[in-house]
Amino acid sequence: MVHSVPRRLGRRRALQAAVATAAVLGLLLWWLLPLGGSGSPAGKVVFATGVRSGVYAEYGRLLREGLARDEPDLDVRLHTSQGSIDNLRKVTAGRADFAIATADSVATYRRDRLPGWQGLRAVARLYDDYVQLVVLRDSPVRHAADLRGLKVGVGEDGSGVQLITRRLLSAAGLDFDEDVTAVREGLDTMPGLLRDREIDAFFWSGGLPTEAVERLAQQTEIELVPLGDLLGPLHAQGELARYYRAAVMPPDAYPTVQRDTAVPTLAVANLLVTTDREDPRLTESVTSTVIRDRDRIGRVVHAAQRVDLRTAVFTDPLELHEGAARYYRQEKP
Repeated sequence: MVHSVPRRLGRRRALQAAVATAAVLGLLLWWLLPLGGSGSPAGKVVFATGVRSGVYAEYGRLLREGLARDEPDLDVRLHTSQGSIDNLRKVTAGRADFAIATADSVATYRRDRLPGWQGLRAVARLYDDYVQLVVLRDSPVRHAADLRGLKVGVGEDGSGVQLITRRLLSAAGLDFDEDVTAVREGLDTMPGLLRDREIDAFFWSGGLPTEAVERLAQQTEIELVPLGDLLGPLHAQGELARYYRAAVMPPDAYPTVQRDTAVPTLAVANLLVTTDREDPRLTESVTSTVIRDRDRIGRVVHAAQRVDLRTAVFTDPLELHEGAARYYRQEKP
């Protein structure tokens, strides 16, 4: 009887050690095995992009090509949209699986607690949009404040372009509803309206170069109005303005327009977003293709050349989806 207590303690310790070992093995298996089960993802996947002539649409098309190579069992569909806010509505409502949206649009969507805001997750930081204010070369507009009383293309309702246009006009001391005639059109129509002098200017926020702006420059003489002086007043508007940074459009972005001159402006990051409902295996695969195809996509969408493992994880204001996070852990440089 004297030795029964130590014997029981020994059995208890052995049991505790076995439980601890099983827990460690379980964590290791979670780390090493594919999430969401075995096998490659399959089925229909919908990406919400943007207007047909914009960079979002071009990026989506190139990403679809990469996924067709990497995951041939996926049926990838591209849906055009009005822009960032519209994309967020689509993905949170389940009408799209993935979408591209600017960081400021995501932050605004979350601040306003719009439907599904809590479930938004990030896949990657993609590339920066550059804000472009386009006028005809003979225009008297040299600063955003000069737009007072003019007809201005401001982007469609539900677009990231209109969101930032509202903030920029305010930073320039103008009221969106009172001081300009806001023409709520997208990039598919604004260049033609400017060319035909039906509007006096238009705002655009997109990667460099934007094909629609390039085509307009081939048809008529245009100018890019500097916007760098608005960064201070913009940041004074509050917390959401922190997503805008000072940037410069390099002289070779639109060579015939800029004539070897850089144009100071503002930039905002684009995020590839999904929701916490998405299959982790699929999200991991999409993340892999985004990184693997950086150079191929970057030959067309030049800003995408900056995407890499170090920058892609900076997806403020969203946390990473678990499938994306797993990919980055495995590929950590």
